Amino acid sequence: MASVQLTGVQKAFGDVQVLRDIDLEVRDGEFVVFVGPSGCGKSTLLRVIAGLEDISGGTLKIGDAVVNDVPPAERGIAMVFQSYALYPHMDLYENMAFGLRLAKLPQAEIDSAVNNAAKILHIEHLLQRKPKDLSGGQRQRVAIGRAIVRKPEVFLFDEPLSNLDSALRMSMRYEFAKLHEELKTTMVYVTHDQVEAMTLADRIVVLQAGRIEQVGAPLELYEHPCNLFVAGFIGSPRMNFIEATLVSAQVGQASVELADGSCLHCVVDAARAKPGDKVTLGVRPEHLKPGAGDNAFQATVTFLDRLGGSSFVYFDFPKAALSLTAELPGTTRVRQGDVVSLLAPAAACYLFDAEGRAFTRLAPGHAEPQAA
Repeated sequence: MASVQLTGVQKAFGDVQVLRDIDLEVRDGEFVVFVGPSGCGKSTLLRVIAGLEDISGGTLKIGDAVVNDVPPAERGIAMVFQSYALYPHMDLYENMAFGLRLAKLPQAEIDSAVNNAAKILHIEHLLQRKPKDLSGGQRQRVAIGRAIVRKPEVFLFDEPLSNLDSALRMSMRYEFAKLHEELKTTMVYVTHDQVEAMTLADRIVVLQAGRIEQVGAPLELYEHPCNLFVAGFIGSPRMNFIEATLVSAQVGQASVELADGSCLHCVVDAARAKPGDKVTLGVRPEHLKPGAGDNAFQATVTFLDRLGGSSFVYFDFPKAALSLTAELPGTTRVRQGDVVSLLAPAAACYLFDAEGRAFTRLAPGHAEPQAA
C-alpha cells in the first residue's frame, strides 16, 4: 500500500489550464472519491496520478517516491476504466492472467493470483467463459480482477459503474465497499454520481473548474459545505436556495427576510455580516416539512413526484434559484395548486454570503467546515 501526495500540481493542454494548484494527500489505505460536474478535471487528475498525462507543474509522490517522470507501468498502480476493455477472444482466466504472462511469472503464481482474485470477486465459476457470455456487472468484475492480480499499491477507478443500469450500480457499490474492506489498499475513484461518492468514500474531493473546492468525509460535506457550489452538489435532491436579506447577525444566530416578507432564523455564526447584506438561504429537501409557526413560509405546489414510500413535492416561491423541493411521506395529500405552509427548522438551515461562502453552522455536535 502507499499514499498519494500532490503538491501544486497543474495540467494544461496548450493555453487551456485544466488543473490548477492541486494540493492533496490520499492517505495509505484510504478510499478517496473525486466528484464534480463534467469538465471539472476529475478524470484528468486521475490520469495524472496514473502517469497517462504529464503534469505541467508541481510534484506528485506515490509512497516516498517522486513519480513526475516515472512511466505508468513502474508506478505501482492499477487502473480500471469506464469501458471494460476485455479481450473478446480470451476466456476470463486468460483476460486476468494476460498481464502476468507478459511479466513472465511462473504458472503456479499466475494460477494463485487469478484464483484468489476470482474468489474475492465471486466469479470463480465463470473463469472459462468469454466476455460475450457475461452481464455488464460480471465484465466489470473481470476488469477489476485484472487489476487485483497485479497487487498494486494504489487502485485507480475512472467512473467504473457508469455503463451499468441503476439497480446493478447499487449492488456494485456494495461490492466496491467490500473489496476495499478486504484488500485494505489505497483507492482513488472518479465519479459524477455524488450518491456513489457518499456511500463509498472515506473522504470526498469536490472539484470545479480544475480546482479543489472542499475535501472531507461525506457527512462533513453534507452538513458543512464551505460554499454554495459544494452545498448544491452534495445531497440528492440538491439543496434548495432562496435569495434573502439579512435582518440581524450575531455569533449564535442570524435572521433573514425572504421575498414574501417571511422571517426565518438560522443557527449560524454570522458575526462577520451586517444587517442589510444580501445572502442565500439553503434548506435541504429532507428538512423542509409542512408546518406553521416560527421559521415557516408559504409556497405553491407545482408538481408531485410520487415514489411510493416518499414523494418529492415541488413548489413555486419568489426568489428561489429553482423550484423548491420537499421530501414528504408517500401518503401526503397535497395536490398541484395547493398553498402549503412549509417549516424550515433553524438548526437545519444553511446560510451563504453574497460571494457564496458559507457561514459556520452551529447546530449541536457539528464541526466547522474546512475548505480546500
